[in-house]
Amino acid sequence: MQYLSDILTSPYLYSSALTLLLLLALKAIIGHFITQQPLAFFSFYCQRLADKVNKSSNSARQQNISGLIAVLVTLIPIIAILWLFEIFIEVQWLWHAFLLYFALGNFGLTKANKVIARELVANNTYQAKQKVAPLLLRDTEQLSPLGISKACIEMQVLRSSQLLVCVGFYFLFFGPLVALSFRLLLEMHYAWNIKIYRFVHFGAAVNHIIKLLQWLPSRIFALLLLLGTVGQNTLLYWRLIRGKFFQTNNNILLHILSLGLEIKLSGVAMYSGNKVRKASFNDHARQPQTTDIIHASKRINYALYILVLLLLLIGVTSYSISGLT
Repeated sequence: MQYLSDILTSPYLYSSALTLLLLLALKAIIGHFITQQPLAFFSFYCQRLADKVNKSSNSARQQNISGLIAVLVTLIPIIAILWLFEIFIEVQWLWHAFLLYFALGNFGLTKANKVIARELVANNTYQAKQKVAPLLLRDTEQLSPLGISKACIEMQVLRSSQLLVCVGFYFLFFGPLVALSFRLLLEMHYAWNIKIYRFVHFGAAVNHIIKLLQWLPSRIFALLLLLGTVGQNTLLYWRLIRGKFFQTNNNILLHILSLGLEIKLSGVAMYSGNKVRKASFNDHARQPQTTDIIHASKRINYALYILVLLLLLIGVTSYSISGLT
């Protein structure tokens, strides 16, 4: 209890909560006008680095070691430089906000999915594929309107969890450098994803790291998604998904969303020309339709709004308790 009291009365907590709220608002505004990610250059660097050091002629163990070394030699110098640079910064909160801006994802996914859904309704499948391709890791050339709808829904819930919830969680409780470290690891995970055959071994290290780091914040997000099913069969849904709660993957997010929308999600997908069979969820339900993209966005945003309210509550509570002590 004393430890919890120390956290709540810490000036850092409510200042971090305020900074996070302001940056979330800023990102929400910017997301309506700018879709370009500020870390696009870092993603390009990761791809070029993999081209240099990930040799197909190496054994699986050598590729695993190369992947781990690539993570270390990329992340450690960046964080060390930023940590040393912080010593010279007079306005700490502005520096923290700057780092958080780069760490957070944007709120443009809802807008992007609405545009894609509009193209599908107008039967402009080609245009829909062109718009969804930059947002997905999987191949999009052969996707049907059904496949595009499913991919959009899965992409939004996973990226919202990783780029917003997880980053915000680590900023709030561990600081901006940890939040930025997580985001950089996430970009490496995207660039070296093990679903792509050439990165099965090279990307294994960063894949395990990301799975462990996102476990707690993604479970918080999953519970809020489950809260959005109140009025349906919430208790039944919990019994169906609770076995996935302590797994280290994000299957629980997809399962909850598929149950809430009463649709089937995940399954087979193509990555760089190779078919990858993934777990499917709610197999006996119908296939997703274009309108389900909008319904999924509403459920995801509902969970994010609740998180913002919880963040505001944490900030107000911390400020109040700190003022009384």
